[in-house]
Amino acid sequence: VQLQASGGGLVQPGGSLRLSCVVSGSIFSINYMGWYRQAPGKQRELVAGILSSGRPNYADSVKGRFTISRDNARNTVTLQMNSLKPEDTAVYYCKANADLRPYWGQGTLVTVSS
Repeated sequence: VQLQASGGGLVQPGGSLRLSCVVSGSIFSINYMGWYRQAPGKQRELVAGILSSGRPNYADSVKGRFTISRDNARNTVTLQMNSLKPEDTAVYYCKANADLRPYWGQGTLVTVSS
């Protein structure tokens, strides 16, 4: 099972970015998909997650600005990030719980700076 994340980059404060993650491999089911981030010197933290039912959850710091969605047919999860702030700067990782096992993507860097 492999997770391929894409969409990171440099954006000015107030701007938007869209992250995508595709899960590939021999999979029976993916219960949970999510995005985490790790800023320099800090622990990895949950940004947003979504169950196979479509029910999302968000970190308080991103509520109202970020939207997570998933396409079960394509095994993809997307994070739309709006109104980005410098404190959103981090490496973003996608995660999938597939067949009761956790898998992580390689990380994509998001830098919010003027």
